[in-house]
Amino acid sequence: MLIYRDPSTIPDEARGASAAIGNFDGVHLGHQAVIDTARRAAPEAKLAVLTFEPHPRSFFAPDAPPFRLTGPEARASRLEKLGIDILFELPFNAALAGLSPRAFAEEIVRDALGLSHVVTGEDFCFGKGRAGTFDDLARLGAELGFGVTAAEIFETGGTRVSSTAIRTALSEGRPRDAAALLGHWHRIEGPVLHGEKRGRTLGFPTANMSIAGLHPPRFGVYAVLAEVKDGPHAGRYHGAASIGVRPMFGENVANLETYLFDFSGDLYGAHLSVALVEFLRPEERFDGVDALIAQMDSDCAEARAILAAA
Repeated sequence: MLIYRDPSTIPDEARGASAAIGNFDGVHLGHQAVIDTARRAAPEAKLAVLTFEPHPRSFFAPDAPPFRLTGPEARASRLEKLGIDILFELPFNAALAGLSPRAFAEEIVRDALGLSHVVTGEDFCFGKGRAGTFDDLARLGAELGFGVTAAEIFETGGTRVSSTAIRTALSEGRPRDAAALLGHWHRIEGPVLHGEKRGRTLGFPTANMSIAGLHPPRFGVYAVLAEVKDGPHAGRYHGAASIGVRPMFGENVANLETYLFDFSGDLYGAHLSVALVEFLRPEERFDGVDALIAQMDSDCAEARAILAAA
């Protein structure tokens, strides 16, 4: 998959694509339906996604609580798995936010990217102040020479698939329900960071990752599927992970700590992808280290049993 971030330097070979437009946070089943519509709308064209970074919501409300399901790297990884040929990940800045609907259609869709067809959800809004609607885009496309199609709202089990519904499921410790809406396990991805190295003294060395900027799932312990994506230990593993602030040790910055079963090695700096499979218990404070270790033994045994059947 080719990724372009500067709309002023799009090569000729990337022009003429059929593109799904949106933020694609989580790349859930609804997003996948929009992408499938773009694929069917112009099967002879390259398949593209047009998205923005940072998320427009972060641009307009930078101090709002973290809400993203995926960062840009995880989103790109998921889109590549769906067979996207080209990802246009345009910088969302004051200049882009200030474009009128017509200017966006002319300057970005037609002139900069040269898209032959675009697909959006029926409730798509664009342009300064979200003034443009899908009907406006369809009218502008007919005038400017690109096709426009609306993807139908996607539902599963009578529930509309949305990033909001997925966040709710994760906040309530229901990762399987989130996965049913996503079409895949919810994953937290990023580099393995140096931590306090407390886990190794307890007999449970963990890979530490930041969740800064992401919507925090319910704090607690999970059965997880992990993938080390690079380095000498690249591969897939079962494990147990803790998300939270580690009240036993007076911490206050939330992170993700993953213990990989039957693993030995150094993962610092490696890129790790951790899929939440099942919530085991809430985060809690124990009377002492021995009680904590006993509980961790129990957590790992339960996670092993769950993952063996997953």
